[in-house]
Amino acid sequence: FIIFFLMFHLSGVVLRGKRREQAERASVHFLAQAFIVSWTGVVRYHGARPVPKAGRVWVANHSSMIDYAVLSAFTPFAAIMQLHKGWVGVMQKRYLAALGCLWFNRTETKDRALVAGKMKAHIMKEGGTPLLIFPEGTCVNNEYCVMFKRGAFDLDATVCPIAIKYNKIFVDAFWNSKRQSFSQHLFKIMRSWALVADVWFLEPQQRREGETATAFASRVQKMIADKAGLKIAPWDGYLKYYNLAEKYPEMVEKQRKTYADRLKKWTTHER
Repeated sequence: FIIFFLMFHLSGVVLRGKRREQAERASVHFLAQAFIVSWTGVVRYHGARPVPKAGRVWVANHSSMIDYAVLSAFTPFAAIMQLHKGWVGVMQKRYLAALGCLWFNRTETKDRALVAGKMKAHIMKEGGTPLLIFPEGTCVNNEYCVMFKRGAFDLDATVCPIAIKYNKIFVDAFWNSKRQSFSQHLFKIMRSWALVADVWFLEPQQRREGETATAFASRVQKMIADKAGLKIAPWDGYLKYYNLAEKYPEMVEKQRKTYADRLKKWTTHER
């Protein structure tokens, strides 16, 4: 951390323009590699290294915030992320923002709409840091792949899929944010024997003629799930952040009616 802070701040004082951007990008790349070393990481990367190019966006399945470090240890990415509190928030706003990372609050519709515009501007910028999006919108246990949000697939951009698979024999890389803080999650990984993972950079995909953004998202989701050996689940990952009775009362009422009808048939049959 000390070396990273020195590298980052010195580049801000000494360098300007493009050279400063490159130095800050190299600093984040170094920090990501340091994290991998601290986890005794064994990460195998398959496929071509991402090349910054206008009109491209990278999407990956999501198990934990460490996904960002695992990918950035190979090549630095700008990412669309939920803004966190504490030291993680400081790292996001002070350091990762230098790469062009964008922050939002997933429960705020206005935040998501604002980020959508910035996202399109970023990917159309020539020579910018490759933009990484986790379209599931939440951390999943690396056994399933939940519904992909259509935002990344509605940009008229080439989508580059990334599949990430962790080996649970050594450590479960899934971060359950409702049960542990990110600091606790990091310490758990650091105390484990090793972090073992495979990362596949798959063939870039373009939206086919007549294909909807939703169908495009489903097609890319299947590519990632098949390569990482994940089961596709048609669930909206955002639902766990809401009180369903308040957010979707009609859904809850429909489910109640279904159970009531089944119970009624069962009691009638018993008589």
